[in-house]
Amino acid sequence: MQSVEEILKRNSRVELDKAWETSKTRKVIIALITYFTASIFLFIIDNNAPFINAFVPTGGYLLSTLSMPLIKKWWVKNYIDKSVNILD
Repeated sequence: MQSVEEILKRNSRVELDKAWETSKTRKVIIALITYFTASIFLFIIDNNAPFINAFVPTGGYLLSTLSMPLIKKWWVKNYIDKSVNILD
């Protein structure tokens, strides 16, 4: 059986992980990595404007992170409505 102290430590780790997953810092780092990776790939395949075209996947990533909270809110509402209907 876990002690209260172990459970509180685990909960703190879970909260930190969740905070990191939703942080702007994480999103910016992923966007930068996406941009540089796409730029390098486009440069290697001799794209005519690799540094400009690399904004396409980066922009896609950023748009997806901006829209996820809205999509999640819609999904949760619909999921809860369906769950309640099943239980009735």
